[in-house]
Amino acid sequence: MANTSLPAERVGDGLRTARAPRALLLAQGSNSVGDGAFYVTSALYFTEIVGLSAAQVGAGLAVAWAVGSVAGVPLGALADRRGPRGTSALLALMTALAVGAFLLVGSFPAFLAAATLYASAQTGLAAARQALLAGLVAPAARTAVLARLQAVLNAGLAVGAALGGIALHAGTRGAYLTVFALDALGFLLCALLLARLPAPAPAAGPVPESRRSGWGADVPRDRPYVLLTLLNAVMLLRMPVLSLALPLWIVQRTAAPGWTVSALFVLNTVAVTLFQVRAARSVTGTDTAARAVRGAGAVMGAACAVFAVTALPGLGAGPAASVLVLGSVLLVAAEMRHSAGSWQLGLGLAPADRVGAYQGFYGAGVPVARTLGPLVVTTLLVGGDPAGWLLLGGVFVAAGTATGPAARWAARSAPRTAPVPAR
Repeated sequence: MANTSLPAERVGDGLRTARAPRALLLAQGSNSVGDGAFYVTSALYFTEIVGLSAAQVGAGLAVAWAVGSVAGVPLGALADRRGPRGTSALLALMTALAVGAFLLVGSFPAFLAAATLYASAQTGLAAARQALLAGLVAPAARTAVLARLQAVLNAGLAVGAALGGIALHAGTRGAYLTVFALDALGFLLCALLLARLPAPAPAAGPVPESRRSGWGADVPRDRPYVLLTLLNAVMLLRMPVLSLALPLWIVQRTAAPGWTVSALFVLNTVAVTLFQVRAARSVTGTDTAARAVRGAGAVMGAACAVFAVTALPGLGAGPAASVLVLGSVLLVAAEMRHSAGSWQLGLGLAPADRVGAYQGFYGAGVPVARTLGPLVVTTLLVGGDPAGWLLLGGVFVAAGTATGPAARWAARSAPRTAPVPAR
């Protein structure tokens, strides 16, 4: 009888590949806890301990994330050329070093340099990890794995935020530095976990020389994908809605108590942690992803209309808080559906041999939303009338509706070959 058993090395790699989602989840959790603590403490550390002004911190972060949004493409292309496993581990290590550099910051130039390194490494890491996931996880399972990663991310951020709250309560330099050290250690562990994953096999078929030698400069010439990226960036304006515009609106324009701001943030975090995986189950391909984004845009529009109601005269504290909760439930439901659809479109419509570069470009929507989003939503909502909410809701509906035709255009424009299984 012929020996049909696989070599021990192939069996071992197969087991490691099957365990890849669990390792990716551990890597996500390892750095999200530190990030949660960092996010809630960093602004006060740089202003109260280092002595920077709020304007300096804001300007420095805006510049850093702008540079990071540009750096994501060449760093993602590096993952395509040199392999996503090693590149991901290296960028996680660079992020750890950037966080460690914050411990030494004593001036604005030093802060700007550390923040730029941090933002660039973070955006590059996001692109490289997407390429790594694409090489290790079958296409049909990617959205489900990404949903689990998002749930772990939110859970880790919540735990980290609680730890950061302890540091804020202490208010000492040592407490803040402990938070930064925790974040740096989290990224070091993330780098170790990513480095232990198997190396994905290269994409099937020949790779054009222009793709092998470039650094992703040709990605913006893929017009359908550029349009998808722009529409996704518009949909991501939901981020400053929750973190900036809604808190200011609650305090300035409604009768709801101030603690409603925290309650709505907790509601969002818990909902994503518990229900993101379920919300992503029906997203299995381009068509279902486009429908999910279109539906998310419509629900975001409804949420904005509900928030506009809270400015009606005579609406008391209790009713205003109840309406805000309803709007927040709609917003988080839309967030989860948009996330699932966006992941599927961003990965599924990228050429298999260029996932890193394309994800670096697609992921630029996040830093763009972080830098330009606050200006857009505050212009529309803060100090204005409720019509600003209706206008913003219309923007969400239009972007969600346009995503379907853009996705079909991208699917027709070029072959999107599937990668061969991981080694």
